[in-house]
Formats: sequence, structure tokens, C-alpha cells
Amino acid sequence: MTHAALTPFLAVRDLARRLEGGDGDYDGLAALAEGKTFVLLGEATHGTREFYRIRAEISRRLIEEQHFDAVAVEGDWPDAWRVNRFVQGGDGDTAESSLSDFERFPEWMWRNHEVRAFVDWLREHNRGLPESSRVGFYGLDMYSLYRSADAVIEYLGRVDPGQAELARRRYAALDHVREPQVYGLQAATGRRVGGREGALEQLHLLRAAEAEYLSKNGLAAFDEQFFAERNAALVVSAEAYYRAMFGRRGNTWNLRDTHMCDTLFALSGYRHRRGGSGRVIVWAHNSHVGDSRATEMHARREWNLGQLVREQAGENALLVGFTTYTGSVSAASEWGGEVEYKWVRPALSDSCEHLFHTTRLDRFFLPLREAAAEPLRESMLERAIGVIYLPRTERASHYFDASLAAQFDAVFHLDETEAVEPLGLPHHWQTARTAAQAVR
Repeated sequence: MTHAALTPFLAVRDLARRLEGGDGDYDGLAALAEGKTFVLLGEATHGTREFYRIRAEISRRLIEEQHFDAVAVEGDWPDAWRVNRFVQGGDGDTAESSLSDFERFPEWMWRNHEVRAFVDWLREHNRGLPESSRVGFYGLDMYSLYRSADAVIEYLGRVDPGQAELARRRYAALDHVREPQVYGLQAATGRRVGGREGALEQLHLLRAAEAEYLSKNGLAAFDEQFFAERNAALVVSAEAYYRAMFGRRGNTWNLRDTHMCDTLFALSGYRHRRGGSGRVIVWAHNSHVGDSRATEMHARREWNLGQLVREQAGENALLVGFTTYTGSVSAASEWGGEVEYKWVRPALSDSCEHLFHTTRLDRFFLPLREAAAEPLRESMLERAIGVIYLPRTERASHYFDASLAAQFDAVFHLDETEAVEPLGLPHHWQTARTAAQAVR
């Protein structure tokens, strides 16, 4: 049978490699990652245990065997920096307490048992290694407008108190409400002069003073200088983001993913400069990791991290998706709501997840670069569950059209998955899980 004659079903049966629960499960992915600078590992939900676990197992292999030296997650930059200090040997924290700065909704996304175990492993892996070889843990996201501004001022307070006072004045236009969405509304509607100019000036000045600050304080301050610079860049991006939320033409999705891409490339360069490989593993949702040009996002003139990384890094990037057919998930019912243990409905019949389910392969790795994957370029529905899951409106809320083989270089499918367990387990979550297990 020629590849042209293969149906999507037969293409999956031909290419899929079943996961057996051993180290060999990730040999195919490791082979695809050889020589890559960026490996982007996705997830179909923000609340599935297996997605976190598999990404951790893959990351361990890439770190140990291929010398990747950074893990960058879909989390805020200053929140993740505390974890970074811990994994590189800093005192005063445990793996669990190092995650405590992830206070913003959805806190379970990073404060969960799987991430804690991986953070513990990273610290142990780094033990005894020279500083330039220690693997770091970083955040790509940009919601932390005020925390990042405070971090810039705090840093300057240590290295240049006079500039710290000026930074406080430059950020004053942002600081009148301490609520980013209120700031964005007032700035967009002209009721308050925005803080864009001051934020840009502060970023330029901090970058211009890098050599001076490092010469005064030694190379040991290089990490803290980079941390401060990225916080200053984040303030610029976040100010634009919150203002665009209420503007006429603002596309906040594009602003956010552009910032994540800028941070990723800056991070790779920084790791090179400090003596490492500059090879980075990314943990983020499929909607950020997959190439948006292969999805209906493209028609809305939206782009994402996966597209931008492919455009800039070309063959040095590997995009990996994750899917599930049914199971349970940790998610909320509304923005800012409490985490709940929820049943994931079986995937719709015209989705790629249902196609994978019909193969009866259960759990498998699916490379998509081979000629036999051509039938999987056909447009199909694909499910995306973020921090909110609304089963009653599932088709409208959680599905979109995508060409899987154009969107990703490879996919992991798990037919049935379990909800990730939050740290500080809420009683209602535990009660719902116990009830669900009793029904089984």
C-alpha cells in the first residue's frame, strides 16, 4: 500500500510505537531531539498527571544524555526564579516551599506533586556540578507586572541605590492601583497616563548599565543581572498586554506568545554566556507549543510560541504534542475558581483523540515527520482543556480544527489519564476523587 492510499487510521497504526512503561518509551523522542536547541513539550490540559510525569521523564533523559541545561515553563518569570535558585543549590527552601511563589490562579498548575518531584530531582542532579553546568528552571510568562517591577527596584537597591529611586519614579504610573486589569482599563481609556514610556526607559537603562554593574559586583552577579533585565522586559510586555485587553485592536494572545518567545531566546543566549549549552526544554500547553499556522488560530491572525520558534530556529526546534481520550482532570469551572476533580468526557467522534482511541493501541508515541504521516495532515478536531473545563459546552469551549502533522513533529497519546494532584490537597478535590474511584 502506498502512503497516498493510507487512511489516517492506517497511518497511525503504521507509525505508532506503543508505550510499554520502560526507558525505551522515549527512545524515538530522544532520537528526534538530537542536535536540537529547543524541545517544546506540550499538554492537552493544564491538569493531567501523566503529561507532567512524561515531560519530567523526557526532560531527565535530555538533560543527562544530551546536555540540555534549562527547563522553561508556562509560568511567571519571578515565581519560577525562586525554584531556579533552589535547584541550583540555594539555601532556605525545600522543593515544595520553592514552589510557593506560584500564588496566582491557577496555582495547581505548578504547585503539584509531579512538579515537586521533578524539582527535587533537578537539585539532586545539580549537586556537585560546576556552576556553569547546573540545569536551571525558568518561567516564560508575563502576568507578574507588579512583582517584576518590585524585583527591578529591589535589585537596583543593592547595586545602585540612586537608580533604584529613579526606577521607583518611572514605575509610578503603573503603581497607583496595584491591579493590572484596572490599570489596563484606565490606560486604554485615557483616564490615566500609561506607564509605557517609563517602563521602556527603565529597560534600556538597565541593559546599558550591565557592564558597569557586573564590573562593580563581579561575575557572580551575572545571574541576578539577567533576572532583573528580564523582569524589566516583562514590565514592558505586561503593561502593553493589560492595556491591550481594553484597546480596540489589541491581540493579547499575540503579545503574550511574542513575549514568551523573546524570553526563550534570551534565556538560551544567557545560558550560553554563562558557559552552558543554551539548549532549552519548554513545558507549555499544546495551544502554545504546536505551530499555530496549522490550526484555526491562523485565520484569526493569531500566532503562538511554536510558530515563532519554528520561524526563528527552523530545524533546531522540535514541537511535541500530548493528547488524551478520557479520564479525569484538575480544572476550575470559572476563571479564578477553586480547582476541582473533573471527569473528562470521551472525545468527539470526528477528533484526532477519537481516531487514536479507535486504534486500540492505548498509549503510544507517534512521529509525524515521516512520509507515512501525510494522511494526518488532514484537518480534524483537536481538544484543548486549559485551566477551565466546561463539559456542558465542550464542542464550543474545547475543540478547534487543526492539521496534526503540520502542527507537531511528534505526539504522545494516552487513552485514559488521571488528574494531577495539587499540593495542599483541597478537601472537595479529594472527596470528588474518592467518589469517582468508588464508581469504578
